[in-house]
Amino acid sequence: MRSMELGTPDGMRAALNSLALAGHKTATTGLLDDYAKETEGLEYPGERLALVDDQGRFVAAIEITGVEVKPFGEVTWGHAQAEGEGFDSLEAWRAGHRRYWDRLGTAVEDRTPVVCLAFRLLAVD
Repeated sequence: MRSMELGTPDGMRAALNSLALAGHKTATTGLLDDYAKETEGLEYPGERLALVDDQGRFVAAIEITGVEVKPFGEVTWGHAQAEGEGFDSLEAWRAGHRRYWDRLGTAVEDRTPVVCLAFRLLAVD
C-alpha cells in the first residue's frame, strides 16, 4: 500500500490529517511535476493509501475516488471546498496554495498542471 503525506511536517500535516479524520477534508491538490521528480505514478480511483503522520506512521486508510489532472487555473470551487481548509472563495484558495508552493520553491501559475485527488476515509488507527 502506498502512502499519502498531506502538506508538510511542520504542524501543517497534523492539521490536515485532523481535517481528513473528521471528514472535513475529502480532497487534496498536488503539483504534477512532483510526481515526475519522485518517479511516482498517479493515484487511481479505487486505490487505497495509508495516510501517514510526520514520522511516517499510519493514521488512516483512504480510498481514492477521483483523479483529475488540469491547469491550476481550472481547479473548481467544488474541489477547493472539498479540501476542507476553510477558504471562503476560489481566489483565496488559489492565493493560499500559491503561497504554500512558493515557500517550497515552486512558482505556480494558472497554466501549471496540478493533480486533483478526491478520497474517502476507510479506517482509522
